[in-house]
Amino acid sequence: MKIVKALSLVILLVLLIGAIYNLYPEDNLPSGIKIDSLSVFKSKREMLAFSNGKCVKIFKISLSKNSVGHKEFEGDKKTPEGIYYINDKNPNSSYHKNLGVSYPNQTDIDCAEKLGKSPGGDIKIHGIRNYMGIIGKFHRLSDWTLGCIAVTNSEIDELFDAVDIGTLIDIYP
Repeated sequence: MKIVKALSLVILLVLLIGAIYNLYPEDNLPSGIKIDSLSVFKSKREMLAFSNGKCVKIFKISLSKNSVGHKEFEGDKKTPEGIYYINDKNPNSSYHKNLGVSYPNQTDIDCAEKLGKSPGGDIKIHGIRNYMGIIGKFHRLSDWTLGCIAVTNSEIDELFDAVDIGTLIDIYP
């Protein structure tokens, strides 16, 4: 009986810590700011937003479960690595809103062709799937995308307003 109580306490503690981590409000980007570059550090699950060369916010992100290494072809469920730019803004995404990443570049296309595969595309920075509701608040507990970069809906709202098409995004391992 003592083992069951101890295990229940550990599970409750893990859930409480997870809820605090995922629900605790973070600072917003300063009003009216324009982001001139983004840096994604896949291994840290962080995306840094820069304005005039100064980091103004660090976003906690979710990736795919197969996120180690550079995206090689469509369906490998990896997030690309390298220098890209924001090439699209979609306010009507099935993941709240999204910002398009310019993957694949010519090098990506050439590498995929050598493997006899398509490089794929549709890499986005996006919010939570529209129908997820409160469950979406816990998106950081695991990696769940198919190669995209996920943030909360309120965070993609901030980014959507602050990031212009053409903004540099550098994605590191």
